[in-house]
Amino acid sequence: MIVTLTLNPAIDKTARIDALCPRGLNRLGQVERDVGGKGVNVSKMLAALGQDSIACGFAAGQAGRTVVETLRAWPGGHITPDFVALPGETRTNLKLVEPDGALTELNEPGPAAGPEHIRALSRTLLGHAGPDVLFVLAGSAGPGVPPDIYRDLTRALHAAGAKVLADADGPLFARAVQAAPDVIKPNAFELCQYFGVETTDDAAQLADMGRALTRQGVGLACISMGGQGACFVQGEDAWYAPALPVTPASTVGAGDAMLAGVACGMDRGLPLADCLRLGMAAGAAACTTPGTRPPAPETVQALLPRVRLRRL
Repeated sequence: MIVTLTLNPAIDKTARIDALCPRGLNRLGQVERDVGGKGVNVSKMLAALGQDSIACGFAAGQAGRTVVETLRAWPGGHITPDFVALPGETRTNLKLVEPDGALTELNEPGPAAGPEHIRALSRTLLGHAGPDVLFVLAGSAGPGVPPDIYRDLTRALHAAGAKVLADADGPLFARAVQAAPDVIKPNAFELCQYFGVETTDDAAQLADMGRALTRQGVGLACISMGGQGACFVQGEDAWYAPALPVTPASTVGAGDAMLAGVACGMDRGLPLADCLRLGMAAGAAACTTPGTRPPAPETVQALLPRVRLRRL
């Protein structure tokens, strides 16, 4: 079983724009409205792969009810929402996509959570924990949520026998590493930021940083590199997978889809290489749909044979 956590879900509005004009009038076209947030996006991609998941997190106000109701009514019935209610209103984010793929994101902070809400969420998650359960802790934390929450949850879930995949940045990422998640998925910028070095897209350098994470106890590092592909590190072993050539409609949520593919493969007991291939195919397929709408499973299956893994 897979459980996803989204601390700060959103209604995501993705709009096409001819060219962003700061301080001027911008006319939006082809507006897509999706429920989102990293963990929610992972659950949506899992559903596209025919994989059940329980989607947890915080939900507030009418927008929060929209998130929960949309997931409950998801086609195929693969998503079971189990959210903790917050006062206030779940955020709405605006993502502007230009013809060349350039992305501008305008994200609201989201509602504030108090200690009682965090305790309730922890109880909810631990109620699902067990030896055959895989947790995906993904995305930013809203106001009131301490930066050590992923670290503390990872330790508690590990104690219950569960596996943990973590995808975060900044202090959330740094402190999550302290708890040695089974999988961690930074992008190249986040990884370089963590190590205090200049951002690079050199796969060998990124793999060396990934090895440094595994020496701290992380089981598998999945490092997304945008249009350059991704590299993966387990122990001292590393692989590079070049990006698959697809016609992109939106790159929003591609990293979440990659993580979903890896999680799906792990839950099904696939060999590591097949988990990584499924992650790459899911991430590329997600780029072919507008907004954070998941791709058709046939698209993922068509891309799978084209994934190449090269040892570093």
